[in-house]
Amino acid sequence: MTTCYFVSDLHGNVQKYELLFREIIRNKPSFVFLGGDLLPHVHRSERQGNAVIRDFARDFIIPGFKNVRQVLDCNYPEVFVIMGNDDHRIDEPAFAEGAEKELWKYLNCAKFKFGPYMIYGYPFVPPTPFLIKDWEKYDVSRETNPGCIPPDGGYRTVEADYDIQNSTIEDDLARLAGDVSAFKPIFLLHSPPYGSDLDRIAPGRGIDSDIRFEQFAGSKAIRRFIDEKQPYITLHGHIHESASISGQWKQQFGKTWSFSAAHNGPELAIVKFEIDNPAESERLLITP
Repeated sequence: MTTCYFVSDLHGNVQKYELLFREIIRNKPSFVFLGGDLLPHVHRSERQGNAVIRDFARDFIIPGFKNVRQVLDCNYPEVFVIMGNDDHRIDEPAFAEGAEKELWKYLNCAKFKFGPYMIYGYPFVPPTPFLIKDWEKYDVSRETNPGCIPPDGGYRTVEADYDIQNSTIEDDLARLAGDVSAFKPIFLLHSPPYGSDLDRIAPGRGIDSDIRFEQFAGSKAIRRFIDEKQPYITLHGHIHESASISGQWKQQFGKTWSFSAAHNGPELAIVKFEIDNPAESERLLITP
């Protein structure tokens, strides 16, 4: 059996990363997937005790995985990484550096073949109420949910290298995936599929206090893609409270198994599954 660990939305939480490193060393999974929103909310810094980590990716994540590799040696897992909508794109070079050091495969809008599996990574989410727009795109049309800011609003830490007005998640997935029938495709996607058990948001208000959110914030394009293409496995995050609202962190869409590792509690949430039998899965909530 080939064990996989999937985590997402760690948001620069030092304790959760240290728990992740400990569990990887202790249990030696073959694959580790990191599903975006990996950095602190405050750009490029996070406090650790009395010290401040100025560049979280370079000064904490990369050294942490280097240590795991040193300890595990030939048992070091294959690691796959994407960023998420709360990560500043100006920090992307650090993740590319981690890939150059062979700590992980960086799969933002990219794919990697591993044996019979083709692993795809995609970080973009539909428009949110939040101001950072580095990893937001229109979904299937130029519509936004009430209370959400369109991709040409807010701010970006780097200039977009695509047409903001006309680029969509739907078109991106079609280009990225191509013909998925030749492989066992695994998709690492920060956004969950729209209207699913993995896409339930808490009651709240948008930027305009008179406008309430819809109950869902996931991607319609991703939902259509899963329903139509039936990939082998999809991995999601983004909506922290979804599992506590729906009671579900996994869902089956026909032949596709979909998992969410987002979690709104203090524990580290790890989705553990067997790559040859994704139905054999569990969610671990790890405390110190």
